[in-house]
Amino acid sequence: MHPATAKWYDRRDYVFIEFCVEDSKDVTVNFETAKFGFSCLGGTDNVKHLNEIDLFGAIDQNESKHRRTDRSVLCCLRKAESGKAWPRLTKEKAKLNWLSVDFNNWKDWEDDSDEELSNFDRFSEMMNTMGGDDELPDLDGAEDGESADSDDEKMPDLE
Repeated sequence: MHPATAKWYDRRDYVFIEFCVEDSKDVTVNFETAKFGFSCLGGTDNVKHLNEIDLFGAIDQNESKHRRTDRSVLCCLRKAESGKAWPRLTKEKAKLNWLSVDFNNWKDWEDDSDEELSNFDRFSEMMNTMGGDDELPDLDGAEDGESADSDDEKMPDLE
């Protein structure tokens, strides 16, 4: 048996773990209050995968779910204590070689408020508060209409 490669990320109410096993069969997910178990047969070789994790915090086992796709199994663990950040997935600070942080989905939400502006709104607000005139500044030497640029001059022939 081999542990399945997994990525995880933290949210305000949930912790997500994605087990990267293609063509998984016989998927078993066991949610306990402080422990999590995953097993399956994966790939064309039907390799048996088994992962057991003592979790950093407690979860609501009745509200936790999983979903299988052809490429992975995504597990959604509902935190028992909503709004408490998990700095790591495991209870112990041990480094597990099969587990990594999913930086594509990671978000530092601890300092966020529920009414926080979206990234676009924050960008727009920043652009509006930069100050200055609404009109573009005049460009030195630029005139309305056609003007001859220095690079429009005829180049000498090559010898």
